[in-house]
Amino acid sequence: MKRKIVSVVLCAAMAMTMAVGCGAKEEAPAAAEPVADGELIKVGIINNDPNESGYRTANDKDLKATFTEENGYEASFAYGLKNDEQITAGWDSVLQDAQDAGIRVILFDRTIDADESLYEASIVSDMDKEGETAVNWLKEQGLEEYNIIHLQGVMGSAAQQGRSGALDAAVVSDGWNLVTQQTAEWNAEKAQQIEAGETLAEKVIIMDEKGFDAATITQEDVDTYGI
Repeated sequence: MKRKIVSVVLCAAMAMTMAVGCGAKEEAPAAAEPVADGELIKVGIINNDPNESGYRTANDKDLKATFTEENGYEASFAYGLKNDEQITAGWDSVLQDAQDAGIRVILFDRTIDADESLYEASIVSDMDKEGETAVNWLKEQGLEEYNIIHLQGVMGSAAQQGRSGALDAAVVSDGWNLVTQQTAEWNAEKAQQIEAGETLAEKVIIMDEKGFDAATITQEDVDTYGI
């Protein structure tokens, strides 16, 4: 009896290639056969670096606690954060390779621009809604002036794009002043460096002298810890 193969993917290019490379070379059957009693389900979990944030550390810990041999799984883990080359090349080809090898792909935590028929499911947050919630809360504060310091996540990621949309719209429609908009890459130290930067500090001091307040919007809790 062949093992059922499942791949849980978080858009890491190098790790994605590793998952496909581990698949069978021969063409997979049209329908996966059920797993025999006592046989382990093989799972490849491709995640971002666990040190990326407190959330990611906890997420990785939970996955490892769930996909154990005691629970009926044979799990392998791979990590990556930089996906520039894969994003440029596109996801359809590598996902098609996985499908041809009989690997069922489930997207987790991140969306990608690819044909939906190439993966089984997508378990992700509503990034657009998260951005809207933050902006709506700011609007409800009724500030006289809105001077925004925007610390973004990894550029091009679904989280960065989705969470930025509502703020970009408010800058245009409500006349908010975007003091600076830079990527902190989910990194507390980088967020702190941006906040302490000489150019940015001068801008904030000038606004303070005029009696204005500056609101800082971050796209990740670890960025907030850095400021």
